[in-house]
Amino acid sequence: MFGRIACGYDRANRLLSGGLDILWRRRMVAEVIRALNDAPPFAGGAADQGKRPAGHRVLDLAAGTMDVSLGLAEALPGSVVLAADFCLPMLLAGEVKRQRRQPCSSAGRVLPLAADGFALPLPAHAVHAVTLAFGLRNMQPRSAALAEIFRVLTPGGRLYVLEFGSAGGKLWGGLYNIYLRHLLPRVGGLLAGDRAAYDYLATTIEEFPPAGELGREMLAVGFCSVRPIRLSGGIVFLHIAEK
Repeated sequence: MFGRIACGYDRANRLLSGGLDILWRRRMVAEVIRALNDAPPFAGGAADQGKRPAGHRVLDLAAGTMDVSLGLAEALPGSVVLAADFCLPMLLAGEVKRQRRQPCSSAGRVLPLAADGFALPLPAHAVHAVTLAFGLRNMQPRSAALAEIFRVLTPGGRLYVLEFGSAGGKLWGGLYNIYLRHLLPRVGGLLAGDRAAYDYLATTIEEFPPAGELGREMLAVGFCSVRPIRLSGGIVFLHIAEK
């Protein structure tokens, strides 16, 4: 299904969100950068103190067309960003973008990786951060996906999950639900040529747990703390969990 809509995926995202999806992803990247910049360098001595840490390894899971992956690499010189997705056509669409936006030589490297999020081809404690933008709701059972992410994170590493939530307030919530059930499938179907894919999208958004419940699921697999950040009136939440 995702392979069928890969070519029109970015265009549909921009139009359906009014461009807000760009801001949501940028916020997630900014939170990752802030946390990694606050961490001690992985190499170097006293002379290197105060400089931006080098050598970070970040996994962008369900990377899709690599918007988050490229943002991370451009902001993290010397890093390696694994852009992992189960859907190869999505990664191929992202590769076109990567070649067009080829980061400067000082930027981190983006390595596309076709992989199963339930069985990542990585050893334990392999990455310093994991980002997951609008992908967790497609992974069932969630507990298994979260446990696999926990396995590959270093101690002290963080998981960043960007996902749709339930908009708060009676009027706002009602309008949001009308949009999900009626407007989104029709417009998305026209833009991407696949109405069924956007019917599926609306269903998974409605069925995704609220922030508190998702936080409890993260704690249950071993994360020591979870912080939800409410964006755009609760349409989207950025969940940050620490190992």
